Amino acid sequence: MGLITEISAADMPENGVVASTAYVEGRRIADIAIDDAGAWSQKEGHVVWIGLWEPSHELLARVQKQFHLHDLAIEDAEHPHQRPKIEQYGDALFIVARTAQLIRGRVSFGETHLFVGKGYIVSVRHGTSTSYAKVRQHWETCPTILAKGEDFILYAILDFIVDNYMPVLEQIQEEVDEIEDRVLAKPMTNIDIERLYMLRRDLLRLRNAAGPLVEVCRRLSGGELPQIRPAMHTLFRDVTDHIRTVQEKIDNLREVLAFAFEASLLVGQSQETAIAKKLASWAAILAVPTAVAGIYGMNFHDIPELSFEYGYPAVLGFILTVCSVLYWRFRKNNWL
Repeated sequence: MGLITEISAADMPENGVVASTAYVEGRRIADIAIDDAGAWSQKEGHVVWIGLWEPSHELLARVQKQFHLHDLAIEDAEHPHQRPKIEQYGDALFIVARTAQLIRGRVSFGETHLFVGKGYIVSVRHGTSTSYAKVRQHWETCPTILAKGEDFILYAILDFIVDNYMPVLEQIQEEVDEIEDRVLAKPMTNIDIERLYMLRRDLLRLRNAAGPLVEVCRRLSGGELPQIRPAMHTLFRDVTDHIRTVQEKIDNLREVLAFAFEASLLVGQSQETAIAKKLASWAAILAVPTAVAGIYGMNFHDIPELSFEYGYPAVLGFILTVCSVLYWRFRKNNWL
């Protein structure tokens, strides 16, 4: 099972610009050109929100020129596979967050790079990532809240990223529940063990993607960054709580998978032990006629019982009695 999110043509623009919009008091007033974004952001009460998807070097250079972004931040934004982090470059913040989706049963990761400064926020998406158009459309219906500024938009995007971890975990949870139901019925096959390993590995990667955001949000809510107003600290602490919930769920799922693997091993060992007991029991029972037949099969003339008239039925009766007693004892001890 896998949650596959289709990326629309609007999310994959040829020029790399998903949206470039100016807001005044939380109200959308114009779609603007990238080369005019800097001027719009400097107007009193204006906020520019730009969304980019896998932009080219030239496009990033144009954005850098408009907002005077640091070279190191631009270099990081151009090359994905960064660890989640927050950096301060002058009067701007640079934030990296990892996104996740479940595609064909495997967790696929993407990245979002965020530039935040006075009057602007720029989001740069790489790889697997849900479009932030939903965030934009939702908060455009609440202009009084969106009017809080670029730090509120930053909160909205980070909260959206963290909330999107949960559908991934819910899908994995369903599969883990199925594994739990099967594991006590029969030992795992090689395919089951391989899938279990993949799930634990993906959960670890997801934890590594989500975990560093705790430190990011701690700094955003700690009062040490002038770009973040004190009124926003509570909201970023709320995102931190969501991340910790994600971490706990990941840890619980990984622990359940570990227990499932151990339980499967125990079930397999128990079945092997039961089979070994049965084989040993039947071997002991069959050893009796084998031993008696072996003795009387020796080619000696002076075996005393050879001349006994009832020797044959007596030997058969002895074998049957001993085998019956052994069978009864093994059954009583649950070996058969």
